[in-house]
Amino acid sequence: MNRIRQIGELGQSIWYDDIQRRMIWTGDLHRRVQEDGLKGVTSNPAIFEAAIARSDDYHGALAAAARNGASALETYETIAVEDIQWACDVLHSVHVETQGRDGFVSLEVSPHHAHDTRATIEEGARLWTMVDRPNLMIKVPATPEGLPAIERLITEGVNVNVTLLFSVERYRAVFEAFMAGLEARATRSGDVRTVASVASFFVSRIDTMVDGLLTQRLAQLSSNSGRQQIERLMGQAGIASAKLAYEAYESMVLGARWKALAAQGAQAQRLLYGSTSTKNPAYRDVRYVEALIGPDTVNTVPAATYEAFKDHGEARPATLKIGLDEAKEALAALEKLGVSMNTVTDRLLQEGVAIFVDAFDRLIGSVEQRRRAVLGPRLVSMRTDGPDALRTLDAHLERLRKARFGRRLWAKDPTLFSGQPDDHDRIGQSMGWLTSVDSLLDQADPIVDLYDELDEEGIEHVVLIGIGGSSISADVLHKIFEDQPGSPRLHVLDSIVPAQILAVEAAIELDTTLFILASKNGTTPEVAALDDYFWNKVQSGDQFIAITDPGTPLEDSAVERGFRAVFSGDAETTESYAALSCFGMVPASAMGIDVVRFLTRTRLMVGSCEHAVPPAENAGIRLGTLLGDLALSGRDKITLVSTPSLAALGEWLEQLIAESTGKAGRGIIPIDGEPLSTPDLYGVDRVFVYFKLAGDGADKTAEIERKLSALSSVGHPVLNIVLDDVYDLGQEMFRWQVATVTAAHILGVNPFSRPNVEETNALTQKRLNHIEPDGTLAPAPGERLVFEDEALTVFANEEAWEQIKGVSVKSIADVFDKILENAPATEYVALMAYIAPDDEVTTHLSAVRDRLRTRFRSATTLGFGPKLLHSTGQLHKGGPATGVFIQITADDAEDIEIPSRGYTFGTLKRAQEQADFMALSQRQRPILRIHLSQDSTRSLTALKAALAVA
Repeated sequence: MNRIRQIGELGQSIWYDDIQRRMIWTGDLHRRVQEDGLKGVTSNPAIFEAAIARSDDYHGALAAAARNGASALETYETIAVEDIQWACDVLHSVHVETQGRDGFVSLEVSPHHAHDTRATIEEGARLWTMVDRPNLMIKVPATPEGLPAIERLITEGVNVNVTLLFSVERYRAVFEAFMAGLEARATRSGDVRTVASVASFFVSRIDTMVDGLLTQRLAQLSSNSGRQQIERLMGQAGIASAKLAYEAYESMVLGARWKALAAQGAQAQRLLYGSTSTKNPAYRDVRYVEALIGPDTVNTVPAATYEAFKDHGEARPATLKIGLDEAKEALAALEKLGVSMNTVTDRLLQEGVAIFVDAFDRLIGSVEQRRRAVLGPRLVSMRTDGPDALRTLDAHLERLRKARFGRRLWAKDPTLFSGQPDDHDRIGQSMGWLTSVDSLLDQADPIVDLYDELDEEGIEHVVLIGIGGSSISADVLHKIFEDQPGSPRLHVLDSIVPAQILAVEAAIELDTTLFILASKNGTTPEVAALDDYFWNKVQSGDQFIAITDPGTPLEDSAVERGFRAVFSGDAETTESYAALSCFGMVPASAMGIDVVRFLTRTRLMVGSCEHAVPPAENAGIRLGTLLGDLALSGRDKITLVSTPSLAALGEWLEQLIAESTGKAGRGIIPIDGEPLSTPDLYGVDRVFVYFKLAGDGADKTAEIERKLSALSSVGHPVLNIVLDDVYDLGQEMFRWQVATVTAAHILGVNPFSRPNVEETNALTQKRLNHIEPDGTLAPAPGERLVFEDEALTVFANEEAWEQIKGVSVKSIADVFDKILENAPATEYVALMAYIAPDDEVTTHLSAVRDRLRTRFRSATTLGFGPKLLHSTGQLHKGGPATGVFIQITADDAEDIEIPSRGYTFGTLKRAQEQADFMALSQRQRPILRIHLSQDSTRSLTALKAALAVA
């Protein structure tokens, strides 16, 4: 006779502890039900990992889900739900025949929720709804936090399989939670007859741990005394505990509380024996089936043990009740030997959760790998070159996985970035960007409609007025996408330099221009001044839009003046992380970019960075960990290189990285736009990141890639990132946002604070109080004249002066030589130009950078003020004290009055120059100010010539 059926006739149900699509498709599961009398199926993360990751059964399903844009977690859930549904359908007849007692298939909530009651309840209810089968059981771990979840799910009519039970005491608590759930359900007029539950008591794992402890004691014996007693106890603890659990079950179902529920038709929560494969080859391979047979119980049997029992197992009645006294004696003897069963079972529960977490992470990681393979170039790829780049990466990624970094990040856990309670509210309210893509896609209609409205009204120009994170993403998108045919031309005004304001004004017709005012807090001084200026000229609310957070002064003013629209930003997203919010997408739509297509493509990368994807496979966390590790090892200069088609992306990355990481004396220093050169000009502080489009031809890539190959060959890490087309920019933006906060975590800084930006703003206001009667601004305190000729005048602060004094300065080259020739190679030179960045100026300053780097082997940066105060300004003042700062200033050939302010844009610009100079000086950072003559071309030529390498 079939040995599995024999067990069934003895009152125990045999379930199958495995699931795989093939066993359903081939009819194997149906055959076991028909031939063996199989009555159920259980699954867990380890089982699904083996099924999905190690077979080809799921290739089609994985590919279809990936092509539809599903994340790894969504893909897994889709596959798991399908398998469970199909298995439930196979076992439906058993469920009907046994009147709801058997025929169940179990699906486990994520083990990451094992210590989160609310998340367990929510996921259990969600999976119950997704599977939508009456013979589903939701598996919930028997942790302290799992107990109230069990009660709540039972109350809601969800069948529950309580898993990871090791102790009799915890089993009693589980049965109590089960009864409490039924009682609550009855109180709500729910039907208690339709709810089923089992309590999965794990057996062989107990023996594995206890036997290990006993083996240690055997090794400690100095004689044979006591050896036999210890050896007799080997392999006894698991079965003994299982028998005591059954004794507890029989006692509890005789209690008055349970009898009252039974009278209403409730089914008892049966004991299910799990972990019944034999781990120790010295033991009989079917011992945990043969010894645990009893009425009103379940044994879920792994495949190998199932086949072994069918072959040679012995089904004897009520073996669970045999040797109960001996079982108690064995457990008592273990306690006398110092083997605490409470300690053992507590450890087993912790380890059991950890084992399932590890398996779940491996599973999602494997799905993500296969998802990437299916998506191919649709998902932006990255390759890392350089022998040292990955040396410590894998170990650090594993530490982050065990610390649940990704899950805590998506849960907006502020303790990832600060141990100060005062910071926690602000940090927790700064991570809305994690979900902004989906949020914006759900509310995209007004943004999309804006383009059609502008087209109908004949709007030819859009002027975006903003500074820093409020405007830089739109500026970058405009530079990369360029003007779209038939669409309004976007002009980004992110400066108060009079020449730039006048240039924008000259390029537009006021009557056919829409002005977009972008300010997160609604009080940005530069935006307010430019608002006053253009409103004074136009005074038509129909030509103005505001993008700002709810409740700001700008929102109030926009409503009062009748602006055509106010787009609300996410108050839980800081400026640096606002690219994929209204601040980036409203201007993008206005200039003709298909924002729905853009954001839909971005979702692919969001899926690769989501909470469930383990760090080793998580595109953003992996990149951020690499950059953080490299920075800690001394490679803190991230040098951004790209083909011309993507050159502007570096501007956005520069502000993101600098403002997020540059504080508390730490930081990653982004080097954008520095001309690429040969290995001899770079120190060991560099890491290179190379961006290109897949369609870039050899004319754009060959020389760059030749130089990068030379750099990687001598040990410099080189990260190669390829975008399929420009609509993939959103993917990179999201990846780098996740990467940047990860790197900040590794560096131990809060990416969402910018204390030094606020400080410079305050100093600017103070300087505006020192305007002379003639409208000029008093000189900044602390400036010393160092050198002067017809082309250039050079000033220094005290820190720079200390390095120059006593030296005969005959040219500006002497100044640079004295300050930089003895500087460590790990220093960097920051050029801060408070002049209009036209093509000629940019060309000259690029040459100056190249000559500084060639002459002194120092990394160089170039930023234009005052917008640099909102990007690299935080890094300059709060980051590593390794910078030499060079302001480049000039008098304005033409100035502009700011309406109702009593001063000009030029005066405001000079106040910001001075505030920057003073803030750097207060932190003892060496700074030079090079003032150009009225002939700025001559001055820049002279500066470039002075730095020529002999």
